Amino acid sequence: MHKLNTGIIALLVLALAACAKPLPPERAAYVGQWQGQNMVLRITQEGRLAYKRMEGNSTTSVDAPIQGFSGNDFSAGVGPLSTTFKVSAPPHQDGTQWKMTVDGVELTRQP
Repeated sequence: MHKLNTGIIALLVLALAACAKPLPPERAAYVGQWQGQNMVLRITQEGRLAYKRMEGNSTTSVDAPIQGFSGNDFSAGVGPLSTTFKVSAPPHQDGTQWKMTVDGVELTRQP
Protein backbone atom coordinates (compact mmCIF):
# COMPACT_ATOMS: atom_id res chain seq x y z
CA MET A 1 0.00 0.00 0.00
CA HIS A 2 2.85 2.40 0.83
CA LYS A 3 4.37 1.96 -2.65
CA LEU A 4 1.03 2.84 -4.24
CA ASN A 5 0.74 6.06 -2.19
CA THR A 6 4.31 7.02 -3.08
CA GLY A 7 3.55 6.43 -6.77
CA ILE A 8 0.41 8.57 -6.64
CA ILE A 9 2.27 11.38 -4.90
CA ALA A 10 5.05 11.23 -7.51
CA LEU A 11 2.47 11.44 -10.32
CA LEU A 12 0.78 14.43 -8.68
CA VAL A 13 4.11 16.23 -8.31
CA LEU A 14 4.91 15.61 -11.98
CA ALA A 15 1.44 16.80 -13.03
CA LEU A 16 1.81 20.00 -11.04
CA ALA A 17 5.26 20.66 -12.50
CA ALA A 18 3.90 20.13 -16.00
CA CYS A 19 1.26 22.84 -15.50
CA ALA A 20 3.81 25.66 -15.50
CA LYS A 21 4.28 27.64 -18.71
CA PRO A 22 7.28 29.91 -19.27
CA LEU A 23 6.65 33.59 -18.63
CA PRO A 24 6.17 35.66 -21.76
CA PRO A 25 9.14 37.93 -22.65
CA GLU A 26 7.18 41.07 -21.70
CA ARG A 27 6.95 39.71 -18.10
CA ALA A 28 10.68 39.02 -17.71
CA ALA A 29 11.02 41.84 -15.15
CA TYR A 30 8.87 39.79 -12.72
CA VAL A 31 11.47 36.99 -12.57
CA GLY A 32 13.58 36.86 -9.44
CA GLN A 33 13.65 36.54 -5.68
CA TRP A 34 11.68 39.44 -4.16
CA GLN A 35 11.70 40.32 -0.49
CA GLY A 36 9.80 42.77 1.67
CA GLN A 37 8.47 43.14 5.19
CA ASN A 38 7.22 39.68 6.23
CA MET A 39 7.01 38.52 2.59
CA VAL A 40 9.18 36.53 0.19
CA LEU A 41 8.18 35.93 -3.43
CA ARG A 42 10.14 33.93 -5.99
CA ILE A 43 9.10 33.88 -9.64
CA THR A 44 10.95 31.72 -12.16
CA GLN A 45 11.27 32.14 -15.91
CA GLU A 46 9.71 28.68 -16.18
CA GLY A 47 6.47 30.10 -14.74
CA ARG A 48 6.56 28.92 -11.14
CA LEU A 49 5.88 30.93 -8.03
CA ALA A 50 6.92 30.37 -4.42
CA TYR A 51 5.33 32.78 -1.94
CA LYS A 52 5.53 33.07 1.83
CA ARG A 53 3.94 35.76 3.98
CA MET A 54 3.92 36.00 7.75
CA GLU A 55 1.14 37.96 9.46
CA GLY A 56 1.00 37.80 13.24
CA ASN A 57 1.12 34.14 14.25
CA SER A 58 0.04 32.82 10.84
CA THR A 59 2.00 32.02 7.72
CA THR A 60 0.62 31.73 4.19
CA SER A 61 2.60 29.78 1.61
CA VAL A 62 1.96 29.09 -2.05
CA ASP A 63 4.14 27.00 -4.35
CA ALA A 64 2.39 26.69 -7.70
CA PRO A 65 2.50 27.43 -11.41
CA ILE A 66 1.56 30.91 -12.55
CA GLN A 67 -1.75 30.66 -14.40
CA GLY A 68 -1.60 34.03 -16.10
CA PHE A 69 -1.59 37.81 -15.91
CA SER A 70 -4.44 40.31 -15.88
CA GLY A 71 -2.93 43.75 -16.30
CA ASN A 72 -0.09 43.81 -13.75
CA ASP A 73 -1.78 41.28 -11.46
CA PHE A 74 -1.07 37.56 -11.72
CA SER A 75 -2.68 34.38 -10.47
CA ALA A 76 -1.09 31.12 -9.41
CA GLY A 77 -2.49 27.73 -8.60
CA VAL A 78 -3.84 24.57 -10.11
CA GLY A 79 -7.28 24.40 -11.70
CA PRO A 80 -9.92 26.11 -9.59
CA LEU A 81 -7.55 26.36 -6.63
CA SER A 82 -5.81 29.63 -7.38
CA THR A 83 -5.02 32.95 -5.80
CA THR A 84 -4.55 36.36 -7.38
CA PHE A 85 -1.67 38.62 -6.44
CA LYS A 86 -2.54 42.32 -6.74
CA VAL A 87 0.36 44.33 -8.17
CA SER A 88 -0.09 48.04 -7.48
CA ALA A 89 3.43 48.91 -8.68
CA PRO A 90 4.89 46.59 -11.36
CA PRO A 91 8.62 45.84 -11.43
CA HIS A 92 10.59 49.06 -11.88
CA GLN A 93 14.09 50.30 -11.23
CA ASP A 94 14.48 52.65 -8.26
CA GLY A 95 18.09 53.81 -8.34
CA THR A 96 20.14 50.63 -8.41
CA GLN A 97 17.37 48.40 -7.02
CA TRP A 98 14.39 46.74 -8.67
CA LYS A 99 11.11 47.08 -6.77
CA MET A 100 7.46 46.15 -7.09
CA THR A 101 4.47 46.30 -4.77
CA VAL A 102 2.41 43.14 -4.35
CA ASP A 103 -0.64 42.89 -2.08
CA GLY A 104 0.31 46.22 -0.50
CA VAL A 105 3.90 45.21 0.34
CA GLU A 106 6.87 46.87 -1.36
CA LEU A 107 9.31 44.18 -2.46
CA THR A 108 12.93 44.52 -3.55
CA ARG A 109 14.50 42.03 -5.96
CA GLN A 110 17.47 40.31 -4.36
CA PRO A 111 20.78 40.01 -6.26
